[in-house]
Amino acid sequence: MGFVIGVIVFALGLLLSIAWHECGHMWAAQRTGMVVRRYFVGFGPTLWSTRRGGTEYGVKAIPLGGFCDIAGMTTYDEIAPEHADRAMFRQKAWKRLVVLAAGPAQNFILGFVLIVILAIGWGLPNLNPPPAPAQVAETSCVSATVAGDGSSAPCVGTGPAAAAGLQPGDVIVSVNGANVTTAAQMTPLVRYSTGPLDLQVRRDGVVRQVQVTPQTVTYEAGTGTGLKEPLTFRQIGIAYPQQTHRDFTLAGAVPGAVVFTGQLAHATWDALISLPQKVGALWTAVTGGERAMDTPVSVYGATVLGGDAAEAGQWQSLVLLLVSINFFLGLFNLVPLLPLDGGHMAIVGYEKLRDAVRRRLGKPRGGPVDYLKLMPATYAVLAVMGCYMVLTLTADIVNPLKVF
Repeated sequence: MGFVIGVIVFALGLLLSIAWHECGHMWAAQRTGMVVRRYFVGFGPTLWSTRRGGTEYGVKAIPLGGFCDIAGMTTYDEIAPEHADRAMFRQKAWKRLVVLAAGPAQNFILGFVLIVILAIGWGLPNLNPPPAPAQVAETSCVSATVAGDGSSAPCVGTGPAAAAGLQPGDVIVSVNGANVTTAAQMTPLVRYSTGPLDLQVRRDGVVRQVQVTPQTVTYEAGTGTGLKEPLTFRQIGIAYPQQTHRDFTLAGAVPGAVVFTGQLAHATWDALISLPQKVGALWTAVTGGERAMDTPVSVYGATVLGGDAAEAGQWQSLVLLLVSINFFLGLFNLVPLLPLDGGHMAIVGYEKLRDAVRRRLGKPRGGPVDYLKLMPATYAVLAVMGCYMVLTLTADIVNPLKVF
């Protein structure tokens, strides 16, 4: 039941995110004097509509998006004679840019509001955590093998660290005489050791000597281990404290959300520009290989992840997923390729630059860009996007990501 509720909540959140994006275009167009003929949520047959102030608002039967129909986006758009002077292509460049940028801006605004809600309700994940200190957070037994998907084989017992007397809270000062302050410094000393380890450990302000004999672990090849062939390492069975989460007060929620927004925007941009590099990993997942955790997901895959998060009681993960979707929608739409908003913005920029050059040469302004001449490039972009979506959807069906 939790899965179904999560799927419904996430699907509604995604639909509202797209509708909110189109609201940005609509409100900006109305406030800059353009004519918005229709604003609809969904596609296909109309279920309900009403007309106010010259704009038809409504809901259509297929809830897979929405649209905002602004009169005169191109010269080929049929416009009522009384609206000819208000056609979008006749407006000043800054007005057109404001209207085009308003959609992605709405996604960023909605994402920020959801981040504030996350900060207040659950806290925020730390996207740039500091190095983990060389301190014992907990002790455990050591598995003999780690499978290619990253899962560890069952183990029993106390583990080498606990058997040697290490306790949670102990700070490891040195390993075989080498000073350490972080887990990253300590890990290779343990992993590649060949015998017992002499540790200096600080507990309650007192430094004591502890000898630990690491246990051998075999890591199998796979995406979960990051290895191309099996390797053998040594472990002692301790976990280090990880600062992966931050709680906020009401007063600190907004400043914390601002910092997190910057970090997430940077991470989203990195993910966006890496999309072409993920084709190989997606193809591997489709053809029977392991699904890498950093591969993109389709709308279907994201919805399933939302359902999984709800079923696991991780509602904050569902909200964070919606935040990520909104940031991705905002940034993706700014890519300067038609038919995206960024492509239309690039055309406005081209017309402005072209007219500036013509003015310097004593020539009159040029006319609007002929969109028909750009249709082959637009179709090519649509074809590439369509193929990528099909590949991602196929991967989500035959080899879905397992996060929860």
